[in-house]
Amino acid sequence: MHKTSAWPLALVYAGLIVYASLYPFAYWRDQGVSAWLFLSAPWPKYWTGFDVVSNVLGYGPIGFFLTLGALRTRHLRWMIWLAVPAAFVLSLAMEALQIYLPDRVPSNLDLVLNILGAALGAMSAWGLEKLGVLQRWSRFRASWFVPDARGALVLLALWPVALLFPTTVPWGLGQVLERLEAALADVLAGSPFLEWLPVREIELQSLLPVTQWLCALLGLVIPGLLGYCIIRRGAKRLWFLLWLAAFGVGVTALSATLSFGPEHAWSWFDVWVRGALVSALVLLVLLLWLPARAAAALAVLALGVDLSLINQGAMDPYFEQTLFLWEQGRFIRFHGLAQWLGWLWPFAALWYVLARLWGKESAA
Repeated sequence: MHKTSAWPLALVYAGLIVYASLYPFAYWRDQGVSAWLFLSAPWPKYWTGFDVVSNVLGYGPIGFFLTLGALRTRHLRWMIWLAVPAAFVLSLAMEALQIYLPDRVPSNLDLVLNILGAALGAMSAWGLEKLGVLQRWSRFRASWFVPDARGALVLLALWPVALLFPTTVPWGLGQVLERLEAALADVLAGSPFLEWLPVREIELQSLLPVTQWLCALLGLVIPGLLGYCIIRRGAKRLWFLLWLAAFGVGVTALSATLSFGPEHAWSWFDVWVRGALVSALVLLVLLLWLPARAAAALAVLALGVDLSLINQGAMDPYFEQTLFLWEQGRFIRFHGLAQWLGWLWPFAALWYVLARLWGKESAA
């Protein structure tokens, strides 16, 4: 039996599909019709290429990860034949539940496209197995990573996706305090427990430039240290840093392009951000030979400082406008996946490195 990252990735991705399919989880109502009515309805008259591509690609990873997990786990290889049926059940449940949400429309075409996406993902994993790509990955993993590296590999794979959701500071993930307070106030509204909610005497202010620089620096140092927890010392870590910088800059530019247009793809990459990027890389190069346990300890410190600083800043009006575009505009289908990863990734990373420090790698 091989220990594989495919199972936790499949579980995480299934949870994100549920959130993205049922967002905004509000105004549930019963219209007095069957939840399965969409199955016998005519094909939709109006659809776009974006609808087709997003539904196919949206379920591709779930079929891929389920099949990959089965291929990598010898005594569960029979689950290969359940990857597409499992995706079908998930999609069917999501479409049926959407009939109770006024902002969502269940569609038999979406169901078919989702199944097609899962089947393509499953066939991709099967093809990679037949071509020997998975065996080469196993050799590469054994050469580059420590044996129990699943948790960190999952986190590093999700980091670029988390960066797609706009942030007030480049690479500044985990800014949840202001929204958490507002959500908690809404939940406690009209109840005596609202008086227990702590109230700040001074409203949150925009972060100072030096604080933004430090948050951007730590935003790159943290995944770097996470990689050091599992990557063997030496030139391998240096190659990892180059890929880390490329993904960090490239995905942030893509996020700016999606939010503001191609002409603003690099508007965020000003002098202080470039300084933070260079400083982070220099610091990580100096730590190339750092032992894995020391890297985990430094990651805990960096995460604590970063989350403390970034949650002391308020969201400016321009950033609020960008969030409105994502939450109500053309990115609503992708909203749940990227937003929740951007919020929760630092806390999941903190949990992981703490578990490694406590000597519970399997739990991590």
